[in-house]
Order: sequence, then structure tokens, then C-alpha cells
Amino acid sequence: MIVGLSIILILVLFLPFTVKIVERNLEVFLFIMGISAVLVSQVLDSTLIVKALEDPIHITLAVIIAGLVFRWLQKPFEKSIRGMSKAIPFRLFLALIVIVLGILSSVITAIIAAIVLVAIVGVLRLDRKSEIHLVIIACYSIGLGAVLTPIGEPLSTIATSKLDADFFYLLRLIGPDIIPGVIAFGILAAIIIKPSNKLNSLKVNQGTESYMDIIIRGIKVYLFVMALTLLGAGFEPFIERYLLDLNPLVLYWINMISAVLDNATLAAAEISPVMNDSTIKALLLGLLISGGMLIPGNIPNIIAAGKLNIKSSEWARFGVPIGLIAMVIYFIVIVTVG
Repeated sequence: MIVGLSIILILVLFLPFTVKIVERNLEVFLFIMGISAVLVSQVLDSTLIVKALEDPIHITLAVIIAGLVFRWLQKPFEKSIRGMSKAIPFRLFLALIVIVLGILSSVITAIIAAIVLVAIVGVLRLDRKSEIHLVIIACYSIGLGAVLTPIGEPLSTIATSKLDADFFYLLRLIGPDIIPGVIAFGILAAIIIKPSNKLNSLKVNQGTESYMDIIIRGIKVYLFVMALTLLGAGFEPFIERYLLDLNPLVLYWINMISAVLDNATLAAAEISPVMNDSTIKALLLGLLISGGMLIPGNIPNIIAAGKLNIKSSEWARFGVPIGLIAMVIYFIVIVTVG
């Protein structure tokens, strides 16, 4: 069983990053891997099937509803962004964008927050370097903030479900660490991004989404979260054997692999209800921070980079150093504050 799960884990970790057809059909691939994992572990039963069907419902509904609302309000939204960018000092405006999107992502979902970010970047006048920096910093903020509720992103959905926790568990557990981080990224945006009179250089592949696009995205999110539920259940024996006894600080750095794989997938494989709060906290922080380093690491990265045509090398040049600095800072906080 351990050999089979090890093979599945290797496939999950590397195929989405190396094989284009897997990257383009990630939800289907992860669903197949999830089914394989529960069959290898022999944990597939009616209870798990019901759980896999129920877990994605809330985040899927949130994605569809928020997508519809944004579609209906897109034009007045873009007009209001232009007005606010002129009325508020520009650096303060950038900081507010990063902070507000980070906090709101826990309510409107990371996916919708990323789409809103793309719309904002399409309105502002920035040079390409500044645009890329703003997108990366905002995606870090969104990736952190979205975890505060179970509807924010698949990682928080999976974590809350696997731990059988209440709606505000993650907010209590890591909110005191996450919220200052979101504010810090807002301040960073205000410091390093300069206003420009140049026209937007990033090509925005957006326009008004069709209703079918919104529904399809919701279906993909549903399948994605279902796949992660199955993966998490299938990897329970693997986690119990190899990860439960590791020092939380070791887990924190091991989870830098989240930079090359969506962090929700790793959360599904690693989190166990028998872990204590300090272990879960270190595990989640490692996943969340490193998830912003590269494009495949988090859903907001994938959406923003795809719509704005940001190359992997462009993202890595700024995203990796920022992520490493944040990892070190949070590590010091974990060690000193506990």
C-alpha cells in the first residue's frame, strides 16, 4: 500500500508541472489520482463518497454566485476603480487594493478575487515591471487571506473538512498571523510600485465572461475539491506513518514544494485530525507562503498569470525572493512566539 501511495504522490507532485496535458486538465487528473489513492488504501466507502460529494458544495456556490455578481457589475466596477485611483493618493490606493482583496478573498473566494485583480490591473496605468510586481504581491495577499474561511479557497475547504472543524477555526488558528501578513504585502506594494503614465503593457485576456464560462468554472472547482477530499482520505495511512512525528518546523520547510504544486493538493495529503494545532499551523503557513513563489503554486497565480500573459520566468524572478523572505520572517515568528 505504501509503495502504491508513494507512486501516486510522485505523479501528483510532478506531472502537473511537467506534462502540459495534465496541467490543462488538472481537475480530471487529480480526480483519477484521488480514486486511485482511496482504492490503494482500501478506504472507499459510502461515508467517504457522501463526504466527497458534500465538501465542494459551499465553495462551488460561492464561486458561481460571485462570478455572476461580478459579471453584472463589471462595467460600473471598472469605472469606479478609475475614479478612486484619481481621488486617492496612488500608493495608498495600491496598498488598499492588496489589503482589501486579501481580506475579501475569504468571502468572495480566491478565484473571484484574482479575476477582480485582473480587472483592476487592466484599468491602471503602470509599466510592465510594476504591473507584474503588483499582481504577484496581490496574489500573495489573496492566497493568504482566502484561507481564513472554508469558502475562500480549496485549501481551507479541505483543511476544515478533514479536521471536522467549525467555520471560524482557521480564522482563530492562523488569523493573527495571516492578517498582519496581508497588511504587510499592502505596505510593500505601496513602497516598491511606482505610478506611471504609460498605457497598460500586460495584455488582458478578459472581457465579459459568458454565463457558460461561469458555470464551467464552478464545475471545475467542484471536481477539484472532490478530488482533494479523495486524495486526503487515501493518503491518511501515508501521513500517519511518515509525517505525524515530524517536527512542525521541519514540515514548514518541507512544504516549500507548494511552490510547484497547488497548495490545496498538499494540504489534502498532509493534514490529519490527529495533528495538534501547532503542527497544523506550521504546515499551513508553509503551504500558504511558498504557494505564491511560482505560477502553479496557487489558484490566484494561475488565473492572473493566464489572463495577463505573465511568463513563468517573470513570475519567478520576483515571486521567489519575496516568498523566501516571507518564509524566513514567518519562521522567526513561529520560533519566537510559538
